[in-house]
Amino acid sequence: MPVVPQGYSIFVVDLHYVATPDRIEAALADHIEFVKANFASGTFIASGRKASGAGGVILAVAEKSVQLEAILRDDPFQQLELAEFKVTEFIPAMVAAGLEQ
Repeated sequence: MPVVPQGYSIFVVDLHYVATPDRIEAALADHIEFVKANFASGTFIASGRKASGAGGVILAVAEKSVQLEAILRDDPFQQLELAEFKVTEFIPAMVAAGLEQ
C-alpha cells in the first residue's frame, strides 16, 4: 500500500518564530486549534515543537503545494506574522516498518 495517495506528496513545514515569546503564547491556543482541525481533515500527519524552542515542525499530506500554502495562510501564527514558514515537498520512497499506512 502506498505511503500517500497517488499524486500526493508529503510536506515538511518548518516554522521559525519571529516574535516575542509572550506574543507566541497569546496565539498558541488558536494555533493548536488550527493544527487539530487539520489533523481531523487528514492534512496534517505529525506536528510538534522544535527541541530548541525556536518554532515547530508539521508534516502534511497534500496533492499540490498551493493547496497546503492556502491552508497554512489560516494559521494564526502566519496571520499574525509570528513565525516564518518554510515548506519542503518530498515524495517518500521508503518508510520504516509500521509507517506504510
